[in-house]
Amino acid sequence: MRPSETMEKGNHTVTEFILVGFTQDPVMQLVLFVLFLMVYSVTVVGNIALIILICTDSRLHTPMYFFIGNLSFLDLWYSSVYTPNNIVTCVSSDKSISFAGCLAQFFFSAGLGYSECFLLTAMAYDRYMAISNPLLYAQAMSSRLCVGLVTVSYLGGFVNSTIITSETFTLTFCGDNVIDDFFCDLPPLVKLACDVKASYHIVLYFLLASNVLTPIVFILTSYLFIIVAILRIRSTQGQLKAFSTCSSHLISVTLYYGSILYIYYRPSSSYSLEQDKIVSLFYTVVFPMLNPMIYSLRNKDVKEALKKLFKMTTS
Repeated sequence: MRPSETMEKGNHTVTEFILVGFTQDPVMQLVLFVLFLMVYSVTVVGNIALIILICTDSRLHTPMYFFIGNLSFLDLWYSSVYTPNNIVTCVSSDKSISFAGCLAQFFFSAGLGYSECFLLTAMAYDRYMAISNPLLYAQAMSSRLCVGLVTVSYLGGFVNSTIITSETFTLTFCGDNVIDDFFCDLPPLVKLACDVKASYHIVLYFLLASNVLTPIVFILTSYLFIIVAILRIRSTQGQLKAFSTCSSHLISVTLYYGSILYIYYRPSSSYSLEQDKIVSLFYTVVFPMLNPMIYSLRNKDVKEALKKLFKMTTS
């Protein structure tokens, strides 16, 4: 590794970072190369297939599937920010990433991640409207409202990403330039900085609260109203059917927010770098692969659309 070569001795400006990754063992790196390649292939195929199904099957032209299609779009690009680079570094001796490359990876990962937080919140509201007002659902969740919610999700995510990226990459990185992780994440970057001021922490906590904690509050509130609406349904079969319409979304929210909260909101006394890598790997690489499965395997309409598409392509 070459930490000294990447620094300008006069002003200690970092021109590149070294991503340590998961292991230095050549055999394990080859194993990880195969695993990352398989996971990324499944992620790309699964999310693209789900997007195509939603676009081509008229039965899936509903607000719920409009949001699911956008979630697949986000997951497709979210995974693409990390996994291709992981695949390359597993078989390459050069573990470096340029300052500009690190900045770009950080910006897009934050923007897509924040957008997904807002989109999951919009999907919770959609599920509330579907269960509490089924007869007025189509009218309440109009195309204009759905497009507006998705647009706000993207804008909110990337505006906040612009703020946190500009604040983070104007810090002075001095001394070591080695990131003991597999991507340019916030905690290791802040650890390398030597001029972190109190104002930066204020901005950081504000953004994390507005992009993670606030959406969680809205989601929990939506599900509180959903539970009340379900309990008002008289038949047990009706209650189970109503709950099944939001079970996939609930699984996604639990997995996504659970891993993020573990990374950013647990006590510093329980910090473990290796555990952080595993959890980060889950929500950056594995989770985008699981989402299409969650929304297709548990959804009758998607299964029927997939069968129809399969028959059309094989006939």
